Amino acid sequence: MTVAIVLAAGASAAGLPTGTGEPLADRLAGQLHRAGAQRVHTVADLQALAALVDTVTGPVLVTGGDLVAHTAVLRHLATSPVGPTVALVLTDPPAAGATLVREERGQVVDAGPELPDATGVFGGALRVGADDLPALAAAARSAAVAPASGVAVDRLFAALADLGTLTFAHRVRLLVAHRVADPVGLAAAETALAGVDEDRAQLRLSVKERDDFFTTYFVSTWSPYVTKACARLGLTPTGVTMISVLFAVVAAVLFGVGGRPALVAGAVLLYLGFVLDCVDGQLARYTRHFSAWGGWLDTMADRAKEYLVYAGLGYGATHAGFRYGWALAIAAMTLQTVRHMTDAWYGVLHDEAARRPRPAGPAAGGIGGKLNAASTRVQADTGSVSYWLKRTVVFPIGERWALIAVTAALFGPLVSLVSVLVWGVLAFGYTGALRTLRARWMWVPVLDTVDATLHRDDGPLAARLPVVRPMGPLTLAVLGVLGPAVLLVLGLLRVAGAGDPGGLRWWLPVALVVLLVAGLGAGAAHNGPLDWLVPAALRAGEYLFAAVVGVIGGVPAWLVFGYVFVLTVHHYDLTARLEKRQAAPPLHAWTLGWEGRSALLAVAAIAGFAAPAMATIGTYLLVVFVASVVLAWVVLPARAGRAAAVPVRGASPG
Repeated sequence: MTVAIVLAAGASAAGLPTGTGEPLADRLAGQLHRAGAQRVHTVADLQALAALVDTVTGPVLVTGGDLVAHTAVLRHLATSPVGPTVALVLTDPPAAGATLVREERGQVVDAGPELPDATGVFGGALRVGADDLPALAAAARSAAVAPASGVAVDRLFAALADLGTLTFAHRVRLLVAHRVADPVGLAAAETALAGVDEDRAQLRLSVKERDDFFTTYFVSTWSPYVTKACARLGLTPTGVTMISVLFAVVAAVLFGVGGRPALVAGAVLLYLGFVLDCVDGQLARYTRHFSAWGGWLDTMADRAKEYLVYAGLGYGATHAGFRYGWALAIAAMTLQTVRHMTDAWYGVLHDEAARRPRPAGPAAGGIGGKLNAASTRVQADTGSVSYWLKRTVVFPIGERWALIAVTAALFGPLVSLVSVLVWGVLAFGYTGALRTLRARWMWVPVLDTVDATLHRDDGPLAARLPVVRPMGPLTLAVLGVLGPAVLLVLGLLRVAGAGDPGGLRWWLPVALVVLLVAGLGAGAAHNGPLDWLVPAALRAGEYLFAAVVGVIGGVPAWLVFGYVFVLTVHHYDLTARLEKRQAAPPLHAWTLGWEGRSALLAVAAIAGFAAPAMATIGTYLLVVFVASVVLAWVVLPARAGRAAAVPVRGASPG
């Protein structure tokens, strides 16, 4: 249950009559009810606010009594999915005593009345998550006794920031939000309020403010109309996600069938599926229907759709007579997964760096600092050629789907797969080089802030390996990749020369031992400037080893693809949980770990049972994944709901 508090202390405008005659503070209370708050309280001072917060268990919305805003602004703040604690940030000129804000990557990293490098002004409203309520109460008591003047909600927010509470910024676009101090300001703000069509603005706001080139100009120009129609039909974001998955599956089948009509139809369906992939997020933002399940499902569905399309292209290329169609599909899936792992962890690195900015000094002039400054300038130059080049060269999902659709329709599955691989490799090289330099400059460890064992996907075998500390976990992980990589090249060379790769079977133990070198860093501290690359390196090592077993063990290429696909689903589950701040999968301990799965494959391949073993392990991992999803999203929440509904013995019925 969301509780809202109007803090009128220090806000001279709280009692001003609005256009309807009711005091501004009373109108705010009504708006907070319409924004979703189940209970609304008006308090006169910070001590009363602290006492009230002590009794609350759910999220709290706090506003000053001087805020004039659309109800949608308050609803967006109350439902913002960016984090548990969110503050309203405005671009208005700061009034006397206002709290200034400096933000990095959407996070408030500093707040106070005097801030030379401020990026905005606190808007007099914030939502505080349940876990941060003790900090809110402490901030209220601290601000209440500190000698200060000005609006109480500003002092409260500054005190909350001083406590180090992680707070995200909610910017106001298209809608209206102003803080007022007198009748003239109130009248001007209400005039601005009346001049905006609230629903139309919300529909436009459902589109991401910054997106990629293809999405911006070929999807978002008309997808809001689809979003509006979906809302009128009563479709949920999850329902739209499922329809987009269906479109992608049919497109993959058509790519596999081949023939110009089927390829063109597949390209059209792929494009429409991508439009719906954008619409599900727009619908969630428009209707404010966010959930952890929906966010997780959207992330998982995006990757599954793309890789099913790769499967269709691989089958289509093979069916058209190209011997290595499935191999190209496996390579594209492996490359894209490793890239996504680096993307996810670099994002975590950047967020952590925003919370711990590097102090100015001589090192700031190094190549990492220069790259950081150049990137910031380009990102700020929205719409310029350099801005779009930077966003396009990294090969985002919109550009990938557009490339697949165009090349498949015009040239066929083989050219489509080769195009994806070539652009993907170039993008990986470009982003990898720049991010490595910037990460060394930032020198912010991130993998040691989470459960490294979980995100490494270590199993019981890695936990029992000795720890080699001087080399570092990333060096060991890279060395581990070399074993399967070299053996895979040798196997492919034999296949290309019409030789029998099965003769390399007895080299599998050597490749496995080299791969297990990566496990020697499992127990070491992951606090190096580049250790955020460890999960991606381990993914590459396991996928390459599976490909080696497939080539040497004579496993059908489609089965190798299916096995690696299941591995990617498992690993994207871990990544999605990291991004959505979810706990580890309930059955993660049953997944055997990257080293356990690889060891079982090696033993089976040496014994001559590579294909049955790969099918069995893949099926087992898929069953564990499905069971874990059911437990995490159905069984455990239902149990928690039943437990919450059971009254405590002796508790008051009120």
